Order: sequence, then C-alpha cells, then structure tokens
Amino acid sequence: MKRCPVNRERTTLVSRLSSELCSRTWSWATLILALLLAACNTTQQPLPDPPRDIGPGETAVFVTSNGWHSSIVVARADLPTDLLPETADFPEAQYFEFGWGDAAYYPAKETTLGMTLSAALVPTPAVVHVVGLDRHPADAFPQAEVITLAMDAQGLERILTFVDASFARNGAGRVAASGPGLYRNSRFYPATGSFHLFNTCNTWTAKALVAAVFDVDAGAATRAEGLMKQLRRRP
Repeated sequence: MKRCPVNRERTTLVSRLSSELCSRTWSWATLILALLLAACNTTQQPLPDPPRDIGPGETAVFVTSNGWHSSIVVARADLPTDLLPETADFPEAQYFEFGWGDAAYYPAKETTLGMTLSAALVPTPAVVHVVGLDRHPADAFPQAEVITLAMDAQGLERILTFVDASFARNGAGRVAASGPGLYRNSRFYPATGSFHLFNTCNTWTAKALVAAVFDVDAGAATRAEGLMKQLRRRP
C-alpha cells in the first residue's frame, strides 16, 4: 500500500499553534477564575444606600459588600433563641455578620494559583465566617456598601433559618470554630455546601435572600456587584 507523505513542517506549525492557543486559553481562564474568587476577598469604595423606612412589624436586615464579597448582618436583638447557637462565642456583639466561602481560599492570608484553580474548578468544602460587631454595620465597615432591607417576621425567620442551616453541625447542637476569622472579633466555622465557580460567596448571600422571598436572581449574583445592583433597584 502506498503511504501518503507527511508534511513535517505543517505538522510542526499546527502543533505550535495548538500549543499557543491552549496556553492563551488557559491564561484567560486563570485570570477569570482569579477575578471571581477574588470576589470574596477585596475592597472598593462603597455606594451610598438611600434611607429605608422600617415599618411596623418589620425588621432591618443588612447586606454588606466591599465590592467583591457580600455578607448578611443581623442585630443580636433580632435573633431567635433556637437558631445560630454559635453566636454565643461573641457575648459582647450587638450585630452579627455572616459570610460564606471556600474553606481554604477564604481564610488564607496569602493565596496561590493552585488554591485559586482548585476552589474554582473543583467543588470544595466551605466555611461560614462570623463577625461579632459592637456597632451598626455602616459604622463598623465605613468603606463597605451597606444596604438595608425591611423584612417581616416570616422573611426574617426564613433568612435566619437559611443561615443557621449553613453551619455543618453533623447532628450536634453547636459546632466549634475551625479557626480565627479575618478580623479581631471573628471566627470561621465548618459549613454545608460546596464552593465552586458558579456557587460563590455572593451566590450564597443571594440564596439567603431568595429563601426570605426577596426577588433576587442568584444566578446573576456570582459577583458582588451583580447582587448589589439588584438590591439597589428595589422600590
């Protein structure tokens, strides 16, 4: 059988182009993943939230954002006694901030490319970050955007039940902290759920609001701005 001649120059060119394309694609993918994961770990200047009236029978729940990472803040006085027992670790706190994120990336003081790719490409364990605040969140985080949401009793119960279920207690009444938090009066706790590219810290915040029957698209809240933009548009 007569064999066709191999054009080695063309083969080498195709191989080189394929390699270059893969390299560029990988670089862009890495950049995108890093930006999305940084969505849980950076700051930017806040946008002012217009004053919101809290009507009779309503409770103020706050959503905070540093431009990349979002969290939920609730006053101690508004917590029921049968939920969130971990808040007992902060006896002096007047408010509690709850955030959720990747168990390795979120607490890390220094992050690596391997840590970034692992958190984004592979579903990884998560943690809840709890901060005990001694003042209103707008005063505690003057560089953050703080949006006030008015919730009725049912909405408050639903969002707090969602946050409570985010702690991985494994049948125990209360789970111990897995490590110190990012701030002086804060701690990390084992969490339910898995972190990945399409289930970020901001997605978690959005899902908590959905649980409270807020009109929020969690799928459009991968980045903090995607969530906060929706909340700013509300009546």
